[in-house]
Amino acid sequence: MKALICAINSKFIHSSLAVWCLAGGIEEFAPTVKYNVLEGTINENKEDIIEKILSYEFDIIGISVYIWNKSLAFGIAEEIKKKTGAYVVLGGPEVSYNVTQIFEECPSVDAIISGEGEEAFARLCQGEDPSLIEGVSYKKCGQVVEKPTFVSAKDPPTPYVKRYFEALNGRIAYIETSRGCPFKCAFCLSGRCGGVRFFDLEKAKKNIVLLANSGTQTVKFIDRTFNADRKRAREIFQFIIDNYQVTIPRGVRFHFEIEGELLDDETISVLSKAPIGLFQFEIGLQSFNEKTLNFINRKTNLELLQKNIEKVISLKNIHVHIDLIVGLPYEDYNSFASSFNQAYKLKPHMLQIGFLKLLHGAEMRENKEKYKTEFTDTPPYEIVSNQWIGEEELKMLHSFEDAFERLYNSGRFPRTCVYLNGLFDDTFSMIEGFSKYVEAQRAKLTLDNFTSHILDYFSSIKCCDKSVLRDCLAQDRLSTNKMGYLPDFLKIHSPEIKRCLNELEKQESTKRRKGVKRACTILPSENKIAYVDYDTPHPVTGCYEIKYIPISIK
Repeated sequence: MKALICAINSKFIHSSLAVWCLAGGIEEFAPTVKYNVLEGTINENKEDIIEKILSYEFDIIGISVYIWNKSLAFGIAEEIKKKTGAYVVLGGPEVSYNVTQIFEECPSVDAIISGEGEEAFARLCQGEDPSLIEGVSYKKCGQVVEKPTFVSAKDPPTPYVKRYFEALNGRIAYIETSRGCPFKCAFCLSGRCGGVRFFDLEKAKKNIVLLANSGTQTVKFIDRTFNADRKRAREIFQFIIDNYQVTIPRGVRFHFEIEGELLDDETISVLSKAPIGLFQFEIGLQSFNEKTLNFINRKTNLELLQKNIEKVISLKNIHVHIDLIVGLPYEDYNSFASSFNQAYKLKPHMLQIGFLKLLHGAEMRENKEKYKTEFTDTPPYEIVSNQWIGEEELKMLHSFEDAFERLYNSGRFPRTCVYLNGLFDDTFSMIEGFSKYVEAQRAKLTLDNFTSHILDYFSSIKCCDKSVLRDCLAQDRLSTNKMGYLPDFLKIHSPEIKRCLNELEKQESTKRRKGVKRACTILPSENKIAYVDYDTPHPVTGCYEIKYIPISIK
């Protein structure tokens, strides 16, 4: 038997761990099976992906299906069946909890794996009867035989086979040291299959070193709640810190999804010793509405959660990304505004605003009477409305999210945001008004256009000093763009600039280093020249350092 395992990723920079887990399963459970792995992206044409698939010889093909690739994956499955007659197997979260519907939507499918598939797919590759394999649903005499989702009790086989590292090619590398989640949030699938199962710790450490030396810049842990076991999490954090620039190369960073409420002083003490930029944390808040959190089975000590997030951010060595979700029960427009303002006050490096998506298998989708939420019929199954928030309000929040993403989460306007925050007591209202202004322009939003909108909108507000705002924007553009480019509306031509640059060149301590570009601008509101040398950006913020020279403007 010959097998082909296919992944269709959302971006090229992303690699797929799932297909290599299946490859590892073949090597462990079906070593005589010859296999290949093919990774593509949703940005490729279906015909091009099919052409690549047909360049391989195979008797069975496995395709990993998610909300971002469902339509493309189904189209490929249909064409491959017609052209080759191969045995078609689907797996992944998008097909695990709606098996009968998937067989109807994609008649060419022969089998669907629900849950963990390493052993199941390997056994199918050996030609075993699907009726004997846990987690494998199939058709018999035109009827669907559905099996429950399978969760193994064993550690999975390693996905890090030799060919994995050949294919990674510097992309984001993924690692899991556990499966499952201790929480059972009604909108999520992670806790659907029981509690957390932790894998061998020493093996995890070896894999961390392997991945760190693979050429990637980012190793991303996909454990749903990495610090569910505090002691284990601390040991891994400490291992990475101790081995940084020893067995782990300089410049590699590690990303974790953690539960902020589970952080303790001992863990924070360990984290305080991490080199700047070594760790990135993603911390789910979802909401600051206690009624909302209780209703979706996410009981949280909000006071403790906030304090812990503040402690981590105050360390100034870890990039912290927190999440809010629009459309949860009991979270109306005003409640979301309150949640946003509370989250923003924590000063995270990124505050992501997501819109509720009701995935197959999630309690909120299956218990329609309780949650009463309308959502789109096609992926990503995003909320349309519920009894707390309507379509128009959601539309407004989409515009809000887009403006906030560009203004704050992009990291391009840090000084501007600080200045504007000092003018407004209510950050949500500030962004809301600006988002409506941007929406009304209906122009293509290039970076220059967006910067111009910031200057025009906020400088029209009585409390804003246009000169100060211009200086903040100019500094932000210089510190976040190594090309040293300023749009014309931010440029100020002054002989002081040339004079100051010449003065800098005369002193050894400020002379521009060979090969390093320098840019500068004048700051009338501060009587300064600001200049930037584009050598090494800050590892947490990504910004280049701005230095200043006082001047006397005539």
